[in-house]
Amino acid sequence: MNKSISDYELITRFIKGEQTCFEHLIRRHKNKVFAYISLYIRDQALAEDIFQDTFLKVIQSVKSGKYEDNGKFISWVMRIAHNLIIDHFRRLKQLNTISNDDYDSDIFNSRKLTDDNIEDSMIKRQIQKDIRKMISLLPDDQREVVILRHYADLSFKEIADITGVSINTALGRMRYALINLRKTMEEKKISLTIS
Repeated sequence: MNKSISDYELITRFIKGEQTCFEHLIRRHKNKVFAYISLYIRDQALAEDIFQDTFLKVIQSVKSGKYEDNGKFISWVMRIAHNLIIDHFRRLKQLNTISNDDYDSDIFNSRKLTDDNIEDSMIKRQIQKDIRKMISLLPDDQREVVILRHYADLSFKEIADITGVSINTALGRMRYALINLRKTMEEKKISLTIS
């Protein structure tokens, strides 16, 4: 299917009965949505379940006429995923089975190591651990913007839509997050470079 076809056109054609249009929408956005879910959910099978639930909710909403196109389809999908993730953690809290350690490792599960020599790999692993630790110390609103921007690769406009704030607020949160990260690095004398 032609990549120049807008999300809105695909949704319109899906509503009219072209099932393949929705499959195309999923293929178009699956990497971004799944990456976002995976930042919070470490368990691959659970992340896949939430991903599927996200698109089931999208289908239900589209078919029931609850979706109005305003050029923000992906932001709307990400908001649904975000809400399902929050619901998941609420259920876990109700079962008293969540700990901060689990939460941190779920959010900051990054596997971006190259096959350098062992020493460099160990240093990179330590740097990633330091970064995850510093990010985990940020206030929730700042941490969320950092994760969405640098791990999920979302634009500030998308972040604003997902979090329900203005772009200026999202930018401000990122600015304060960077200031706080710099301050933490100085206080704890953390170096994020390979010598």
